[in-house]
Amino acid sequence: MRRALLVSLVTAVLVVGLLRYKTSSAPQSLRIAVGASPPAASASPTPGPDTEAPPPTTVAPPAPTAAAPPATAAHTVSGPVETNQFGPVQVVLTLQGSKITDVQTPELPTDRARSAYISSVAGPLLRREALAAQSAQIDTISGATYTSYSFAQSLQAALTKAGV
Repeated sequence: MRRALLVSLVTAVLVVGLLRYKTSSAPQSLRIAVGASPPAASASPTPGPDTEAPPPTTVAPPAPTAAAPPATAAHTVSGPVETNQFGPVQVVLTLQGSKITDVQTPELPTDRARSAYISSVAGPLLRREALAAQSAQIDTISGATYTSYSFAQSLQAALTKAGV
């Protein structure tokens, strides 16, 4: 019975992960790098005796750009420990300016074997959600609902503390 429950949980986590996998919807022909030159136009007719050559085109030099602002140093901000019925959850953010560059969870529920297993699966998924969202507006992980809510609360408190 426990094995079937474990297999069901792992399968559910994998299905959720696959459903959340995002691929680019733009066809390859539409993806153009910023600053890339436009595609070459079709060949124009060669001037003959009855046609006049088009005037030469001049290309203006690119406009000067402002110097990039100096990079701000990375700093960490700890969220409060949010306790739910399964255990404590705490988030520690690493920020570069207002961008979240890393999310660590020094506290996740681990007092029971099941809680430890769920935390080992949900922790990396919640981290990925926070990095992708760059906010506390993250999706809840099925099977780790209370942990997800506590994670989001600690994350929001850390962002507020950092002034982001």
